[in-house]
Amino acid sequence: MYLRTRRAILGTAAAFALPALMPGAARAAFKAGPGEFRAIDGSTSDVVYGEFQVPEKRGDPASRTLTLRYARFPATTPNPGPPLVYLAGGPGGPGTGTAMGPRFPIFQALRQVGDVIAFDQRGTGYSNQIPRIRPVQAPELSLTRDGMTDWYRAELVRCFGLWRDQGIAMEAYNTVESAHDLDDLRRHLGADRIDLWGISYGTHLAQAALKYHGDRIGRVALASLEGLDQTVKLPARVDGYLERVAELIRGESAARAACPDLVGLMRRVHARLDAAPSRVSVVLDRDAPPTEVEVGAFPLQLMAGGLVKNPSSLVRLPRLYAQIDRADAAAAGRMIALAVGRMGGVGGMSDAMDMASGISAARLARVETQAKTAVLGDALNFPMPHVRGAVAGIELDDSFRAPFRTRVPALLISGSLDGRTPLAEQREVGKQFADKRWLTVENAGHDVLETTPEVAKRLVAFFRGERLSDETIALPPVSFAPG
Repeated sequence: MYLRTRRAILGTAAAFALPALMPGAARAAFKAGPGEFRAIDGSTSDVVYGEFQVPEKRGDPASRTLTLRYARFPATTPNPGPPLVYLAGGPGGPGTGTAMGPRFPIFQALRQVGDVIAFDQRGTGYSNQIPRIRPVQAPELSLTRDGMTDWYRAELVRCFGLWRDQGIAMEAYNTVESAHDLDDLRRHLGADRIDLWGISYGTHLAQAALKYHGDRIGRVALASLEGLDQTVKLPARVDGYLERVAELIRGESAARAACPDLVGLMRRVHARLDAAPSRVSVVLDRDAPPTEVEVGAFPLQLMAGGLVKNPSSLVRLPRLYAQIDRADAAAAGRMIALAVGRMGGVGGMSDAMDMASGISAARLARVETQAKTAVLGDALNFPMPHVRGAVAGIELDDSFRAPFRTRVPALLISGSLDGRTPLAEQREVGKQFADKRWLTVENAGHDVLETTPEVAKRLVAFFRGERLSDETIALPPVSFAPG
């Protein structure tokens, strides 16, 4: 799921992102009916904007009503199949916002098969009805695991209390309710079945939809898989990924000369920062006075967890660590503090979804054991499981996380250099699909869908019902050479 760190990655820093659209702004900008959709690159498409209502909390007669919104790109074929509903990652990504970006051509290509729906899940984009709460900044920031965890837990308690005081059922922002929303969307569209395609957290939601409403889903295409009990990644799997990256570096003479042992370098830097956390004074906001910050290894591990997402950022990993390794304690602390910046606050939908999906006791025990010796500890998953239990009544029970089996045809798409949802984790999820084919893009990362037009071609063929085989598409090798 990739808000995750599930917080947005800014440059080399992991920062904490707030909801992209305020509810009032979303309502003002949205107009149901036909219109023109404009992508960020200036491309346009005809579109029909739509909306429907669902209970915020099913089973509660006093529940408020949510208005969920979407953009429908009409099919260009005279014989359309089921609507193809896009499920954004995060949790917290808006489907309509995604359609404006580099995946716009995929939305358009799939119109050859049927109507394509860019759906804003509850709490996101045009469907966001959770007001923003500005964060409380501590006068002194502790950029250590304990300091960041304590701050985030306190903010969760404060913000969730304020939202609940406003009548918002925060316990209803979970993947089960969102799966039921999808079936309500299907009925609203007048379809017997819908097809699903999505990425990262979107695959997590798709699996819940298959689990609870699988008889009304035709086909699924899922990229960068995240299982129902994989909100928190296994640190040992991330270690395996980093060892593979280290091997790639050793395979390039110039990169090997600059960084002969990536994993050893990372461990050395982390140990140094944890042994003697530095206290530095930095200006984090241009118009604010200097702030005293304690800096340990954790924020650097958090940054590394963001860099491993895609090759474009991964190549900066050895350079960043080499730079910090050469700096003295104060300079290293200042560099990390300025990169991370201030903690921006709690995300209503995103944090609620993550806490609700939670983690089983067995997996938590594995995570805690592995984190003790892992290169990144448990930083990749922050703020989970660090904030687990901070707000009562949120987490779903283990029946949600339990494995399931489905015979719904599935196209499973992976990037070989995805460090956010490591391949070993994805292969484990794939065992639940009896009728599947794998599309692996060698040298691609987490955002695998837009790496090559060949992916869109396979998506169109799959949703047309063509029989595909397991396949690997090779992109050019990633270079870690300095320069």
